[in-house]
Amino acid sequence: MEFYDSLADVPAGFGPSAVAIGKFDGVHAGHRRIIGELRAVADRDSLEATIVTFDRHPLALLRPESCPPPLVSNDQKVALLAETGVDATLMLAFDRAFSEQSPEEFVQRILVDALHARVVMVGADFRFGSKGSGTVAVLTELGREHGFEVLIIDDVVSPEESHTRRASSTWIRELLAEGRVAEAAVVLGHAPVVRGVVVKGAQRGRELGFPTANLSPRNEGFIPGDGVYAAWFTVDGVRYASAVSIGNNPTFAGVPEKQVEAHLLDETIDLYGKLVEVAFVEYIRGQVKYTTIEALIDQIADDVAKVRVVLGQPAPAVAPG
Repeated sequence: MEFYDSLADVPAGFGPSAVAIGKFDGVHAGHRRIIGELRAVADRDSLEATIVTFDRHPLALLRPESCPPPLVSNDQKVALLAETGVDATLMLAFDRAFSEQSPEEFVQRILVDALHARVVMVGADFRFGSKGSGTVAVLTELGREHGFEVLIIDDVVSPEESHTRRASSTWIRELLAEGRVAEAAVVLGHAPVVRGVVVKGAQRGRELGFPTANLSPRNEGFIPGDGVYAAWFTVDGVRYASAVSIGNNPTFAGVPEKQVEAHLLDETIDLYGKLVEVAFVEYIRGQVKYTTIEALIDQIADDVAKVRVVLGQPAPAVAPG
């Protein structure tokens, strides 16, 4: 996949293209269905399948108090889009100048001059241009003038048979906030992932016999609700089974909120300073405050045993006595 983070980076000879425009936060199952349709149209008409997206949610600029937290970072979004098989992604900076351009400028500069669009796919509620003055009807009329067809993307229902709700980033955020990572993975079409650098913690886990890798608070991805999870932990391209705790560790005083701590099963690795990914598989339990350290140790041991079952990991070999 070719990636461009400004109009100036798009080569002069790019296209002709089939374009889908949207935030694509999380690149969830609904987005993937849309991209599949985009790919089919592009293949049929020998066009470049192209995504146009933005470096932030428009509300981050227009109404920051109402802006939801992103499901993924920009780097994560680009990597997920690359997996879908699109030919190119153009990520535009949604800054003040961009928000104030007219619908005609948006179409001329991006769709016509840069991408040489022949097909443009948008949702029924798509708005563009200054103060959202551009509607689907406006886009369709401009398409007639400039020689591109506008296709309306229908809502995509969740692939989960028990639901009829539209697949959306809002729904996924709700599921993750409740710790329902397995359900969120169905709507996402992939496991929810948090990425960050391992930093030095209080080393309480090591003292308890369960050392943990603590992710920096400056991480990427939407952190699920407080609790203990079965997860896959990836570092340097190698994946490890892990039990992950999210929260402020209520048994101990003075712990910052929303720590992400991963205990790698049967592994002791120097991870400080490493960029790692945690892919959440299943919720194990909520956070509990224990009155004794012994009770906490017993609970962690039970958590690890449950994680082994979820991730299909064998029990550790018992050394001969």
